[in-house]
Order: sequence, then structure tokens, then C-alpha cells
Amino acid sequence: MSTNGLSTAGFSNWFNQDPTQADEIMRYIIRCAAKENQQRKYTHPVTGVKYTWDGGLGLAHNWATGAPATPQEEEIVSACLAAHANKFGLSVAISVLGRNARGGALSYTEQELSTFSEREACFFGNLFDGTGVFAATDRGYREDESSVRACGLASNPAQADCLPIIHTGTCESLCQRAATDALPFDWDAGKKNPPSNGETPYYETCTYNGRAFQPLTTRLQPRDIHRCGDGICQFTERCGSGVAAGSCEADCGMCPD
Repeated sequence: MSTNGLSTAGFSNWFNQDPTQADEIMRYIIRCAAKENQQRKYTHPVTGVKYTWDGGLGLAHNWATGAPATPQEEEIVSACLAAHANKFGLSVAISVLGRNARGGALSYTEQELSTFSEREACFFGNLFDGTGVFAATDRGYREDESSVRACGLASNPAQADCLPIIHTGTCESLCQRAATDALPFDWDAGKKNPPSNGETPYYETCTYNGRAFQPLTTRLQPRDIHRCGDGICQFTERCGSGVAAGSCEADCGMCPD
């Protein structure tokens, strides 16, 4: 993940197989692994096209600075990549909460929790060792609701929504919330910042098939939960005579004969 690593023949061979897809993958890998004040740059050796990828969450310090990824870094980067996946290819702003691979809590503010007030999902797993990646929902989901975030908010059949991400149930049944003493300090507010209900807003561990993973927890803005009856035929809604997302007369009208 270091600058030297990007200059190797192995990286060039991988990147050149599909530069468009590789560019997108690297954009998310660097955003997840490196800090927000860091960048990685790469110049295509054949076309001369220059690529720049910005850091963001800083989840994997060792890997981002050129060392082999630790098991904790493998898990948290895998969770981060899964959290940013979108089967429809549409951009949706999300709040990402949890810890980095060294145990430090990702910072957030009360304003962030208020803006991203809808719970969404928790993501966990390991793409590096072949275990796979998993998602569990963190909210109730009514039949009149839908979202382009299908990888986090499962619909039926759940297993087909966002493969290879597998939906596994609910965060509440699989995961443990972080202790309140693990909350980050909000320097603007001058205090640690649990939400108004007193719960920490993210999960610290998720256990699936007998194995514990370090997860990331995501939240959405209310506008990204589409509801049948709001007068707008959303991308995830369909015509019909009912009130469910897949048959929403109020928003999309009756289907033509």
C-alpha cells in the first residue's frame, strides 16, 4: 500500500487487466486504509494516465505505510469495502462508525448522528483470507420502505441482493455494542458524545459461524430511505396496485395492461 508498492510489476499487472475497475477499487481501498491527509498516486506505464487516490478513514496504519496487513487490518478494511458497496452504482452518503485496526474509535459528532439519523447495517468479514464478507441489518424494515443501499438493507431474497456480500440477520443478534467508555471525545462539544438514548452508536464485535470479527456500523440520512406514499416514484419502487415498494400505486401509478 506504500508508494513503493504501487510501483511494483505485480501491481501494474493487476491494474492493467481492467484499469477502470482497478481505479474504483483503489479509490475505496485508499479511502478506507489511509488517513485523510494522505494520497497515493499511480501513473499507467502504457497510457501515461495519472491516478490519484485520497485517504479518508485511516483504518489500517501498518498496511497504509508499507507493512503487511495485520489480521485486524484485513478485517476492518474488508468491512469498510463492504460498507461502501452499492449494487446499483449510485452514490449515497453514509456515516461510518467503529474502531480502526489499532483500537482507536473513529471520531464523530452529535451533528453527524443527527444528520445520519437512520440506522442501516453492520459489515464484517475478511476478504484477504477467503472467509468472505457479511452484512446484518440495524433497523426494522417495513414493506413500504426501500433503498438503493441493498447491500446493507436486505430485501427478499436476501442472499441475491449484493453477492458476494451475504446477509446474515440483524446486528442486534450477532454483535455487541461498544462500551460507553470507548466513545471518542468531541472536542467541539468538550465531552464524549453518546447519542441521546445513551447507547453507543456502533458495534465492537460481530460473531458469525463461531468466529468473532471487528465490524463497521453505518447510518443513513432519512432521504435515502424511500417510502411508498411520499409522492415520488423512486428508483427502488415499482408500479402496481399496492402500498409496498415493489407495488406502489401512490408513487408510481398502476402498471399498464
